[in-house]
Amino acid sequence: MKDIISSGLAELGLAGRVPEAAPEQLAEYGRLMLEKNQVMNLTAIREEDGVARLHMLDSAALLNWGDFEGKTLLDVGTGAGLPGLPLKILVPSLQVTLLDSLNKRVDWLNEVCAQLGLEGIQAVHARAEEQALVKGWRDGFDIVTARAVAELRLLCELCLPFVKVGGVFLAMKSVDSQEELDQAAHCIKMLGGRVEPVMDYPVPGAGVTHRLIPIRKVAPTLKGYPRRWAKIQKNPL
Repeated sequence: MKDIISSGLAELGLAGRVPEAAPEQLAEYGRLMLEKNQVMNLTAIREEDGVARLHMLDSAALLNWGDFEGKTLLDVGTGAGLPGLPLKILVPSLQVTLLDSLNKRVDWLNEVCAQLGLEGIQAVHARAEEQALVKGWRDGFDIVTARAVAELRLLCELCLPFVKVGGVFLAMKSVDSQEELDQAAHCIKMLGGRVEPVMDYPVPGAGVTHRLIPIRKVAPTLKGYPRRWAKIQKNPL
């Protein structure tokens, strides 16, 4: 995995911009993920090649969007820690919070962070729609990421409340997400966001192109949002 990650980082133009130890750390993280995946559902990808490309390099590609140095980042619905944990390895000055609703995943993520010797990163067990109402969390982060498969309208309601005004929500999507983005226009504006130019990027060696949708927070999110999850699902904005 280390060699695949190293060559992929070079292909993304990141080789000289990340710590020398990053490929080995990312590979070790991938190995730990595959090992744990035998007893816990962390990823549908079960081969080292796929983990290296579709998890590690896919996450790393976000660094070509903008500057992450010294920022605070919240990864909502982090699952196996993606993209937040790889971004922390690649940008050590980034302060990362991984948020997930499954406690056993959170416990594993904290164990992995300790094993990799990472500081300035924590995994928290909570539901996003509830945690967004907590003081210090709402309007609390420079960058919020989500790689979840949920529709963009639902993701925006869960994620935009966490973003500081002036900060950004980065939604990782497929390239055929234009209709989804069009449908979310009202929701994004209502929640205080403004869409910036999307970034389409090929994942090195994977034969696929993914899309990053940056949504800038230009105004505070109205009180009352996010709503309860059942309501968000039933009546998307």
